Amino acid sequence: MLIDKPAGPTSHDVVARVRRVYGTRAVGHTGTLDPFATGLLVVLVGTATRLARFVEALPKTYWATVRLGVQTSTDDPTGEVIAVQEGKAASVSEARVRAALEEFVGRGMQRPPVFSAKKVAGERSYRRARRGEAVALAEVPVTVHRVELLSLAPPDLEFRATVSAGTYVRALARDLGERLETGAHLTALRRESIGGLRVEAAVPLDRLEPTTPLLSPLAVLAHLPVLPLDAEEARAVRQGRLVRRGEGPPGPVALTFEHELVAVGDREAGGIQPRVVLEGA
Repeated sequence: MLIDKPAGPTSHDVVARVRRVYGTRAVGHTGTLDPFATGLLVVLVGTATRLARFVEALPKTYWATVRLGVQTSTDDPTGEVIAVQEGKAASVSEARVRAALEEFVGRGMQRPPVFSAKKVAGERSYRRARRGEAVALAEVPVTVHRVELLSLAPPDLEFRATVSAGTYVRALARDLGERLETGAHLTALRRESIGGLRVEAAVPLDRLEPTTPLLSPLAVLAHLPVLPLDAEEARAVRQGRLVRRGEGPPGPVALTFEHELVAVGDREAGGIQPRVVLEGA
């Protein structure tokens, strides 16, 4: 299901709410949103939790607001102010901001925020940072597919960015401040989409009820190519056996029977091998 998360609760809080409403422990989400952030959270229920990997890897689009001239310890509004350069921020031109944002587009390396879930020697980075320990995180490869400046009223600006999985928008705000030589931090964040799944189709968390319908697993995986199966092939797939057809490029394929998702498989020599089979499919 698609949930429109409000500011305040954690992503785990949303999962806990869905568990209570639907009376099941088999609930998970695909892509954490910080408590201050809002927007699209894809929540999987029942055997659909097995499909998380196919959603987590999709590009994500965010609307973000940034305050130039003020740096925080967390790169967002929840941290302590560690540096202020308001004079520089007031004089930043639109042309300079657009050029700096454009430099992010494409493949590049990003240093994750110290207050993040990245692990250092088996422990979450944010836990070490909260204890006051010095944390040095290695840069990771990310892709910024596109970024658009929406408004600029120094010291504040808004932008929309579509980024690869694992990209921290907080880090984009921080790095933008470094490139503009003003410092900066993220002040608000809203996730608008994950792949083709959009927040406009999501249910506000406070309106979630036991009668709220779940999105079908096949709808969640609408970005995958689909191979309809006949009855014999569907039985074989449920037993984890190869489907000896389905020509096409390598990658995951949604295997269906009578318009319902049976499994997700990978193309390989000779056919499609089921990788994730849904119980009761």
